Parts: sequence; structure tokens; C-alpha cells
Amino acid sequence: MNEDIKKYTEYCLNCLVKPCSNKGCPLNNDIPTFIKLVKEENVEEAYKVLSKTTVLGSICGRICPHMKQCEGSCVRGIKGEPVQIGEIEAFVFDEALKNKWYKNIEKTSEMQGMKVAVVGSGPAGLTCASFLSRSGAEVTIYEKYDKLGGILRHGIPDFRLEKDILDKTIESILDIGIKVEYNKELGININLEDLEKEYDAIFLGFGANIPSKMNIEGEELEGVYGGNSLLETGNHPSYNGKKIAVIGGGNVAMDCARTIKRLGAEKVYVIYRRAEKQMPAERKEIEEAKNEGIEFLFQNNIVKILGNKRVERIECIRTQLVKKEGETREVPINIDGSNYEMNIDYVIMAVGSNPEKELVEKQGLKLNKWGNIEVNENKQTSKEKIYAGGDLVGDKGTVAWAARAGRDAAEAMLRNWGRTPFAQNK
Repeated sequence: MNEDIKKYTEYCLNCLVKPCSNKGCPLNNDIPTFIKLVKEENVEEAYKVLSKTTVLGSICGRICPHMKQCEGSCVRGIKGEPVQIGEIEAFVFDEALKNKWYKNIEKTSEMQGMKVAVVGSGPAGLTCASFLSRSGAEVTIYEKYDKLGGILRHGIPDFRLEKDILDKTIESILDIGIKVEYNKELGININLEDLEKEYDAIFLGFGANIPSKMNIEGEELEGVYGGNSLLETGNHPSYNGKKIAVIGGGNVAMDCARTIKRLGAEKVYVIYRRAEKQMPAERKEIEEAKNEGIEFLFQNNIVKILGNKRVERIECIRTQLVKKEGETREVPINIDGSNYEMNIDYVIMAVGSNPEKELVEKQGLKLNKWGNIEVNENKQTSKEKIYAGGDLVGDKGTVAWAARAGRDAAEAMLRNWGRTPFAQNK
């Protein structure tokens, strides 16, 4: 064990109330227990403790917004720096991948005889598939690309998550006996009606991949891109010597801005209508973006995109934050007369994403008023046999929350096994 990890474990107070686990961690990982085991140099046992709740430790330990989750709830952080929980978690799972401890994880036969299809292989799909397979179910993942990972592969840049770590994590998940059907896309060469005939249950975890629009003038011009689409496809234009505006304040905006800067852009501006303290992006990502030369325009809002066929300029307006009755936080209000223009070559909209409405409705599923797939507390859709989680249903947008949705769906399937709608159970 390296000295840094040893130092981090000794700093932990091993709290009895476990706010890092119970309040901070979406997966409710037993953080004090696994850290105590690492401190005692029983790393494999620490891995077994973590494996009860997560299969993505090497990934979550690296890319989770720790200060908004586990580390943000750490008692040590009240008067000083929190315990470096993410680094310890990543260390434990890296050791597990290296030593193949995942081969020793206990399996049960609770769901033996059950066949489940998992559509999509992002954090929700991978987690759901793993926990189902551990419980004895026969699981097949359907993936539209020729590699697994979903947003972990196609949405998170290499500088935040090395693909070697992702590949080893996926290998550890598939090792339990999960089958994979590559190049299978819902609505193209597979559909729910056929899957329903073959499987006892189906989990949808293929994400929300249609970029949201602001519905402003000029959004249709050439040179306007959706942030999610750019990260997923990697089909970037040439940014050399260009000025780029990234609209939004989440991790997608940070990933876009930092990627584009690395691809040779002269200037990259992140335009966010609220204050810096309100940005949903992880603090670490914001600071690293600043260090890389990305400029932030806080309390500014884009109102028009201008140009002849393609982007030439943008019009922005400054905002002020106002506390309105009934609102839990200050909201941005445009300041009359504060409009100004900037010369810009490309505009990247990183203001959220939605499920493909037509695809979802063609599959016979209901959408809620926000355009997400409607599910109940058990992650069941309007079709009892079909479950969904992650961005598709509007779950909180972090890897850990998506993984929690996949685990919750697997547990709900286990509870339902032997009852309606699983008529094929023998």
C-alpha cells in the first residue's frame, strides 16, 4: 500500500453515524468499514464490503463529484479537509482488478431460471446486469456500439477516465457469465415487443442522448452542436485558432470545454447564467478548466446566435440573481439593456439532454411531463415487465446515481420474481 493511501485511511474517524455513506453516497457504500479494513491492510476484504453495493469502484473513485456526495458529507470536512474517500475506493478496486478478486465474489441462485435483457451498457445497465447475474439470472446486454460502456466510454474524456480502467472494469463484470449482443440498437434492429417474448424482464438503461435546445434565434445555424452528441460521437470540427462558446454549467459543459481546448481552440468560453457557486459541475473540474485557460462568464446568458448560414457572433445578456417567493434558491433574471455581442465560431449547447421521444413512444412506453420515461418507485415502466433507470427516467445525473438506479431495478426484479408479471417462472 502506498503512503498516501495509508495516510488517508488513518485520517478517517470511522464515524458510527456514517454521514458519508448514509447521506452522501448514492450507493450507500459502507465507507467507514471499508476504509478501516484498508487501514488494517486487509484490502481484499475491503473490496468484498464495497462489492455488496457497487461494481464501479475504479470509475466512481475517479470521476464522481465527491464534494457533492461522500466527501461533502465527511465529518472531517466540517473544520478541515475531508477524507479522500474517492482515492481510497479507486485504490481498492484497482487492486481487485489487478488480482482478479472479483472471481471470488459470492453468487446466489435466488433468480435462477430468470432471463433478463439489459438494453444499454452505461453505469445503470452494467450495474443492473451484474447484480442480476450474481443472483443467478441469465443476463444478456444489448449494446448499439461494438464496445460496452455507454456514457463512460463515449461521454467522458480520456483525461478524466482512462479507457484501460473502463475495459478492465467491464471485463470484471462480464466475467460472471453475462452475454453481450453488440451492434444492437433499440428501434433499429431490436424492439421491445420481441424482447418481451424472449425474456422475463427487461431493463432499459441506454441514456438520454438528444441534446436539449434553448429555442433561441440562430440555434439552427451551421456551427451549433449539442454537447452530448459531440462527446458521444467524437466528430469534432477543426477548432484550430477558433473561438468557441460552451453554454451550460454541468460536467458535460466542463468536458466539452476541456476537450475542445485540447483540440486547438484559441479561446473557449463557458457561459453560465447563474453564479459560480451554483454550478452543478464538480468543483475540481471547474478549477482544472480554469487552469487550462478556459474563460468563465458567470451570470451571463446567451439570447441569440447570429450569422449568415453559419455562426459568426452571439448576443448575450448579463443576469442578476433574485430570490423569488416559493423558490429555494436565487434565480437569474436578465438585466435590461446589458446586451452585448461576441465574435464566436462555434456554439456548444451543454444544457441537458432528453430521451428520443419518438423512439420511446413507438416502443409503447409512457413519458412524464418532463419528457422522461415514466417509472414507479420500483423503476417499473408503464409495462410491468420493463424497467428503466438513469438519464432515461430523469434520475440525478451522476455515474453513482445511475448505478444506484440499475441496482434498484435488479433488486425490484428479485422481489417480483415468482409473482406477476413473471409468468414463466417455474
